[in-house]
Amino acid sequence: MFEKRMVFLNGQFVAWDDAKVHIMCHSFGRGSAIFEVLSLHHTPSGPFVFRLDEHIHRLYRSAALLDMELPTDKKAFHEAVIEAVRRNGCQKGFIKIICFYPQISFQILPPQRKLDTSIFVIDPAEDMGGLDFPFEKGTTACLSRWRKLDPETVPVEAKAAANYLNGMMARAEAKKRGFDNVIMLDTQGFIAEGGTESVFLVKDGVLMTPGLGTVLQSISRKSVLEVAQVIGIPTLEGRLKPDLLFEAEEIFFSGTPIKTLPVRRIEERNLGDVPGPVSEKLTATMTAIIEGRDERFRSWMFPVS
Repeated sequence: MFEKRMVFLNGQFVAWDDAKVHIMCHSFGRGSAIFEVLSLHHTPSGPFVFRLDEHIHRLYRSAALLDMELPTDKKAFHEAVIEAVRRNGCQKGFIKIICFYPQISFQILPPQRKLDTSIFVIDPAEDMGGLDFPFEKGTTACLSRWRKLDPETVPVEAKAAANYLNGMMARAEAKKRGFDNVIMLDTQGFIAEGGTESVFLVKDGVLMTPGLGTVLQSISRKSVLEVAQVIGIPTLEGRLKPDLLFEAEEIFFSGTPIKTLPVRRIEERNLGDVPGPVSEKLTATMTAIIEGRDERFRSWMFPVS
């Protein structure tokens, strides 16, 4: 069903099948594309984009960290995302922004600083037969032998395509071992993040997550922490030893597709019934936010109409 979708490409809207680059382009060969994935939610007032301003801000930060140049300002990008949702008529789903170098290049350095831009909008139910996020039954996870990219090797805060080979390898390892998800440690041996998700733990009623510096500045992570503070859940950000995974009362992942995904088993340790009380409370608030029922976080929701 993708064929009916319209794609924003360098200021124009083109048919899905016309959104193409050459296989020899720099971003395909070198992984030099940067991107953002945003969630779109249906509410009684119409569709809303979740934290659009934060995603656009991070996109520009990724470009700055990698010495790239985006062709428009943030306001124009914001308007392009909203118009892409309108053109595709989606009430819910996902938006993916991809910025890339289309030029054919054999060189390691890109041929120019300025990027081309594209925006895709999809409804997984219509376009992909749906996606399965088993919140009620939870997920399983293992510790990976692969370590999270070190911030002294590449800017780990940049949402760049090449950086995601790291998470892909870790998730592939987990699948071979019979687990759904994976948790990586950083190069110093502390908990970092999942393949594409932030990791949270609950111990003695405190919500804990790895501190920034060795992990992506996840918008979902930021949102969970801000919600926790508003609803009275104490939080802690810092260097977390992997032993905590086997002591915590609750563990959950957070990312764009699902704001909280509880872990029911870590390696051979079963955590019991999921979700636990803290993750359940957080999930209830996050659900109210994305359904437009919590006025405290109204500024996070950007209307399409």
